[in-house]
Amino acid sequence: MVSVRDSHFYQTAQKDPEKWVTTLGLSASDQQKLLENNNKIIALCSHPEQLNLLELGTEMVEILVTLNMDMDTLNAALIFPLLDHKILTQEQVDELWGKRIGKLVKGATDMEGIRALQNQGGSQISVSQVDNLRHMLLAMVADVRAVVIKLAERICFLRQVKDADEQKKVLVAGEISSIYAPLANRLGIGQLKWELEDLSFRYLQPEIYKKIAKQLDEKRIDRENYIHEFVERVKNSLKEMQVNGTAYGRPKHIYSIYRKMQKKNLQFEDLYDVRAVRVVVEKLQDCYAALGIIHTQWRHIPSEFDDYIANPKPNGYQSIHTVVLGAEGKAIEVQIRTQQMHDNAELGVAAHWKYKEGAAGGKAAGGYEEKIAWLRKLLAWQEDISDTENLVDEVRSQVFDDRVYVFTPKGEVIDLPAGATPLDFAYYIHSQVGHRCIGAKIANHIVPFTYQLKTGDQVEILTQKEANPSRDWLNPNLGYINAPRARHKVASWFRQQARDKNVQAGRELLEVELSKVKLKLTDISPAIERFNVTSNEDIFAGIGNGDLRINQLIHFLDNYHHQQTLAQQDLAVLEALEKRKNSFTPKTVSKNIIIDGVGNLMHTMARCCQPIPGEPIEGYITQGRGISVHRKQCEQLADLREAHPERIIDASWGESHSSGYSLTVRVEALDRSGLLKDITTLLSNEKVNLLAVNSLSNIKNQSATIDLNLEVHNREEISLLLTKLTQLKNVLDARRL
Repeated sequence: MVSVRDSHFYQTAQKDPEKWVTTLGLSASDQQKLLENNNKIIALCSHPEQLNLLELGTEMVEILVTLNMDMDTLNAALIFPLLDHKILTQEQVDELWGKRIGKLVKGATDMEGIRALQNQGGSQISVSQVDNLRHMLLAMVADVRAVVIKLAERICFLRQVKDADEQKKVLVAGEISSIYAPLANRLGIGQLKWELEDLSFRYLQPEIYKKIAKQLDEKRIDRENYIHEFVERVKNSLKEMQVNGTAYGRPKHIYSIYRKMQKKNLQFEDLYDVRAVRVVVEKLQDCYAALGIIHTQWRHIPSEFDDYIANPKPNGYQSIHTVVLGAEGKAIEVQIRTQQMHDNAELGVAAHWKYKEGAAGGKAAGGYEEKIAWLRKLLAWQEDISDTENLVDEVRSQVFDDRVYVFTPKGEVIDLPAGATPLDFAYYIHSQVGHRCIGAKIANHIVPFTYQLKTGDQVEILTQKEANPSRDWLNPNLGYINAPRARHKVASWFRQQARDKNVQAGRELLEVELSKVKLKLTDISPAIERFNVTSNEDIFAGIGNGDLRINQLIHFLDNYHHQQTLAQQDLAVLEALEKRKNSFTPKTVSKNIIIDGVGNLMHTMARCCQPIPGEPIEGYITQGRGISVHRKQCEQLADLREAHPERIIDASWGESHSSGYSLTVRVEALDRSGLLKDITTLLSNEKVNLLAVNSLSNIKNQSATIDLNLEVHNREEISLLLTKLTQLKNVLDARRL
């Protein structure tokens, strides 16, 4: 039978909170704490719609209770939806519940940054998205409970979209199955992993899901009776042999059944583990005793035996799996494990808090500390990677791709991305080990540098005294290095080796160019801050290796030492303005723009509002760039007026403004064939000059955004044009930017 969670009591949490907390199985003191928190949140929810957020919080609490999470986590889960939906601010959360819980809630909200991994199909992401990724990683490192809260929220979200349209369900399920389910698996939280997988699979492959569910349900009663008889016989056998333990039928997960059918190319009827039993014993040696008892009474299938106790899975999973033939020759899968192994499999890192606070203490918690240490390792490579493309690739490989687990000669396990080579391994150990590497052995046999490591390989690196990397290692087509971190370290080594030569070459080149503007090497200090370096030598090296453009540097230094300061330029503009006001009047001027009654002053049209003749305008005295002309209703001008009212100056259109002015018009429309042709035809008919066009189509929602750079002559012309653009078929809006 497919495993499902118990029904939820979140409506009871609103109507009868005391009854709700009693259903959670907490101690009396913990019930009281949770009740007080729940009532405080109800009081904060001023609108009925906000009570839906309380439903989400209470549902998350019910999930987290099954993971034995501590009270801080449960309280943070209740509060999380209010912060996530901006009903409360971070400052309010800190004030009402304290910074300890506030930090945990913030960590869960920061986890939203992980979505950037799924959203970015290309090679570049913005700086803000990189910051979100780092916030997510920092949250995981600071407190892994934030990850568990976010996983619980994703389960609730999957349930909420069950009545949404098909497109939304598929998008949500695709994101969660590709990001959050693998993360739950990586942390060993089986209870959350299978539910994330099953719910996502239900939306992504509804027909296959229903077919497997129906096949499971058709023979459910017969199968349950069969399993019951088998379980009772196992229990009696354990008791007779004085092995302390219990047995029960194991729930089936539809997605795991589907994956096994695909992997082994089997039909539903041919699966061994549709009938499944789990045996839980007290001690490690009892696992093998129970295995002996079961193999004695039932014939087993050797090819279906796996000992994950002796050889744990990469995420720490331990259990013995065997398949035996019961009555009528029907196959039954049996899993044998201790209670601690069971908690590890179901709770993963979440079990850390159970053991941390309980009597079992430090030794049991050690394995979970290792999982948490893995999260902290995710930040280790940040200092080695400077560009955002490598950042995304590395995060993807660290969290979501397959991994290989290899051994050092001393038996230490090293966790590497799939496809890693001996050189990747060497650079993981230490930069100098990689630089001095001349060969590698796997199980005492020499292997090439292009060999792709496999889980279980024991790797020995052969080194020499002097570092001597090869530039061929940087060629991705040759396959020597596959990890971005290792490739960056090799590139850094070559840059460092060439630094001395680059410094000398850069110094000589710069000295020649500086002499042309009557400057010396001692005059370059102001450029250190401008070009974000730490010393003059960095500037020389940058010029020598081509990272820093010498013309740009010379231009900056020339302006810095020889040109007027911005304040002096401002003063010059004001003096010129005052002088011209005494000798010119608006009537005698025949220029495009008249500034405070004076024509022929240096001015530019503000790009933020792009004024055109006929519109009310004002001028703003910039720093060193003359007068910037804005529309009077321009929002940026309003900000400038508030900050520097003394720089605002009257302006008007002169008599000679017949020449065209450039502005940008944005057209938003439903995408269709011939749309751009219709727009350009309209512009041609209206005799409007098209200077440039930029079109962006959104395939998902079948929309198009077209930016037109036009030359117009007056306000009436652009007003008429906007009206005619909106009358075109499928055009939703046309406006000036």
